[in-house]
Amino acid sequence: MSGSTPSPSEIARLQVSLRRLLGSPNLTVNKPPRAGMSVELAVNGEVIGTIHRDDDEGEVSYAINMVLLEEDLPPEK
Repeated sequence: MSGSTPSPSEIARLQVSLRRLLGSPNLTVNKPPRAGMSVELAVNGEVIGTIHRDDDEGEVSYAINMVLLEEDLPPEK
């Protein structure tokens, strides 16, 4: 069952854990916009990455893939 989509209760638990771990109440974990897509990680409504669920022989883990565009970085000094 590797790569399955997290359930609604898992999504809620992930959001609680990530808000606590990363210290941001503005962080949300959103269900996939369409079937077959990844769960989205957002801050203040802006999607910053995806969360992938892996179930390997009953051991479940989650991996976050976050993308930062160079154009969104502050200018060099």
